[in-house]
Amino acid sequence: MSIADWPAGERPREKLLQHGAEHLSDAELLAIFLRVGVAGKTAVDLAREMLSRFGGLQGVFNVSLQEFSGIKGLGVSKYCQLQSVLELAKRALVEQMSQGDTLATPQSVSEYLCMQIGQLSREQFYVLFLDAQNRLIQAECLFQGTLTQTSVYPREVVKRVLQHNAASVIFAHNHPSGIAVPSEADKRLTQALKNALNLVDVRVLDHFVVAGNTTYSFAQMGLL
Repeated sequence: MSIADWPAGERPREKLLQHGAEHLSDAELLAIFLRVGVAGKTAVDLAREMLSRFGGLQGVFNVSLQEFSGIKGLGVSKYCQLQSVLELAKRALVEQMSQGDTLATPQSVSEYLCMQIGQLSREQFYVLFLDAQNRLIQAECLFQGTLTQTSVYPREVVKRVLQHNAASVIFAHNHPSGIAVPSEADKRLTQALKNALNLVDVRVLDHFVVAGNTTYSFAQMGLL
């Protein structure tokens, strides 16, 4: 049975129009994106297969083209469309953080970081540069590392902060291990960066550890 044969109240597109996108499951939202299924599978079935094989939405968005195309009915066109949707979501969050007080929307910061570095297989160290009103100036990856560590140089961070004329910063790095808990080295690094930036009167507002779709906030845990 195709989705067109389902009762109107159960079809993803009709449910969205009637109740809003927030009332749809991940599979139903993906099904609307896919539009059609393949022989023997509805778009919802295909979406469920994607979520199962790639480990949820984060996995779907971060999968390689080769892996994506390994599912019958998916290919380059759908992959490009999906990556475009992801990039639009990232830019919308960046726009939101750039227009208002970033600290007033911590969920936006967390969501952006999860999409940006949550699923990476190697560590990256990100810095969000903010102005005096806590609006985002720029978000940049300053250092890239290995599976387990990244070398971060305070001097280079200070140099970049001054180039952006930032009043404050938010740090973030990912843990490919999947555990969003800071190590003792992470804590020492954060203190070293905070001390270095104090010399140029720049505040460290937070440091996020990101793993998959979860984050650990130094500020919320009282570590700053």
